Amino acid sequence: MDESKTVGRVKKLFDSDKMRRIIIIAGIAGIALIFLSNYIDIGNSTDKKAKEEFSVTTYSTQIENDLQSVISHIEGAGKTEVLLTMENSVEYVYLDDSATKTKEIEPIIRGVLVVCEGGDSPVVVERITEAVTKSLDISAAKVCITKLSE
Repeated sequence: MDESKTVGRVKKLFDSDKMRRIIIIAGIAGIALIFLSNYIDIGNSTDKKAKEEFSVTTYSTQIENDLQSVISHIEGAGKTEVLLTMENSVEYVYLDDSATKTKEIEPIIRGVLVVCEGGDSPVVVERITEAVTKSLDISAAKVCITKLSE
């Protein structure tokens, strides 16, 4: 019985001309806001542009810092310095005749130089080489490990 009362009240509410006008005006306002959102810059696009901008220097520095942190924790490595070289910058792939970016291809790593206190120990060199090659998915030929001078 409560359901029929509720349905009756809702029908009565929608039967009034005043409520119909309010609903129509709210609908038109909603549609207008949707169309205007394409033309009004609310500030979100600047955040997106800042995130989209890619710096090879920042990217390589981040990887260098991560590698340095991890390698310095490998037993026998000791104090560690890492240098990373990149082959190219980031490459963006867009849809045909569009500004829509479909993917972002990161730069290719050309080589990694690791200088550490334990760089003269073959066991430490092997551990570091394996860690670097596995983490960056590069060949061992692209990794050079040497002893840090005192």
